[in-house]
Amino acid sequence: MDLPKLKIGRIEVEIPIIQGGMGVGISWENLAGHVAREGAIGVVSAVGTGYRHPHLVKRDKFGRPIGSVNTHHPEALKKIIRDAKEISKGRGAIGVNILAAITDYGRVARDAAEAGADLIISGAGLPLKLPEYVEGYDVALVPIVSSARALNIICRTWKKRYNRLPDAVVLEGPKSGGHQGFKYEDCFKPENQLENLLPSVLEEAKKWGNIPVIVAGGVWSYHDIKKFIEMGASGVQMATRFIATHECDAPQIYKELVTNLEKDDIMLFKSPVGYPLRVIRTPFIEKLLNGFNGWNGCVSHCVVPCNKGEEAKKVGFCIADRLGLAWLGDYEEGIFISGANGHLLKYQGIISVKELIEILTGRRKDHTLERMEALKV
Repeated sequence: MDLPKLKIGRIEVEIPIIQGGMGVGISWENLAGHVAREGAIGVVSAVGTGYRHPHLVKRDKFGRPIGSVNTHHPEALKKIIRDAKEISKGRGAIGVNILAAITDYGRVARDAAEAGADLIISGAGLPLKLPEYVEGYDVALVPIVSSARALNIICRTWKKRYNRLPDAVVLEGPKSGGHQGFKYEDCFKPENQLENLLPSVLEEAKKWGNIPVIVAGGVWSYHDIKKFIEMGASGVQMATRFIATHECDAPQIYKELVTNLEKDDIMLFKSPVGYPLRVIRTPFIEKLLNGFNGWNGCVSHCVVPCNKGEEAKKVGFCIADRLGLAWLGDYEEGIFISGANGHLLKYQGIISVKELIEILTGRRKDHTLERMEALKV
């Protein structure tokens, strides 16, 4: 089966794969640019961009960006987007993932549009005002949802307030890395698994003019991509497999970590954002599980639901601080994220983006599937 092209608004790419946004610092210009260069959609994370270009921002004595404007820094994000576009050499498309929960959400969305992002992907809350923030810019808008009901709310709201609809929608199931759109116990229910959510979301999308539906969360292989496209999806979003690429912006220790995981090393954990967070068991996570509180005060004011550190204090860590430490390569104190299938990366190893795209489009053998079959994973 030849995979179809993916069309989102004015954007059309050869390969129906969106590389998921991963922050802090896992998907910035190098990864996103090289994914786009292969004919897919590369996505820059807008979270914590002050860490990428620290010379542009005001920091405390520990190197942490001070305040939201420095954490999610305008010029840092714009430079990342422009550099990604330069790396892509005009192929594919460059998107930006912006969590709806971040402080200064509207300003960051406008920063992305001003920098020339081809699309904005937005979840971790319903982005009900997103069209307002990018008014006047030719940028495709793609909300992330976890149900048909959420898509209905977004479509009704956008249509009434702004007379526009999403250019596509990402349906994310509960096997993704990072923050989930479900309560902890709901992540494991059969009715909330991606293949069971898709039919109702496709039906809802059809009511609003056949909005393209992109599936995400646990999509792993060419076989998975074919399956979901045959079910009616227009494409897929994948993140975790891209961590184990040479071009990924993550530090080398992160890449080595994800290529040496066992299934039990990946778990759901409480987050200051208010959603379950899928993380890798590392020394800092183990300390938290044993009752340690590693909160060191709110410096970055990164997400609204944290209430300037009140929620971080309860769960024992600041998400911006700990993801920032992971970006800086601190294995002992950082928080590292993986999707539910991340343990399969030990069968892939660290490869190039070009090789991975060839695997995902069926042009190269997938050794992770061979190993899964041999071990009956």
